[in-house]
Amino acid sequence: QVQLVESGGGLVQAGGSLRLSCAASGRTFGNYIMAAGWFRQAPGKEREFVASISWSGADTRYADSVKGRFTISRDNAKNTVSLQMNSLKNEDSAVYYCAAGPRLGLFDYYGQGTQVTVSS
Repeated sequence: QVQLVESGGGLVQAGGSLRLSCAASGRTFGNYIMAAGWFRQAPGKEREFVASISWSGADTRYADSVKGRFTISRDNAKNTVSLQMNSLKNEDSAVYYCAAGPRLGLFDYYGQGTQVTVSS
């Protein structure tokens, strides 16, 4: 089992930045080869993919809507994965979820989520 806890969400003005963090415990990132990612869900919408990163960090993927603005990173020694979000837009407002799984595109574990609200 993997437990994921997100932090760093909050209220920010459009054009601003936030950094989300995800702390893993249990079968942690450093002990098992696991991909990690971020998803988000806005009210009335389905959960959507935001970004993902391979165990080594060499392979990162982004949704077109965040490419060039968001950066995903990980520190296996600290069992954390982060999402740096710059140039935030109103449409980035959502609950953001950290995820982990055996490989990119396959995620078995999700955190409880952290709210990001972007105001104009």
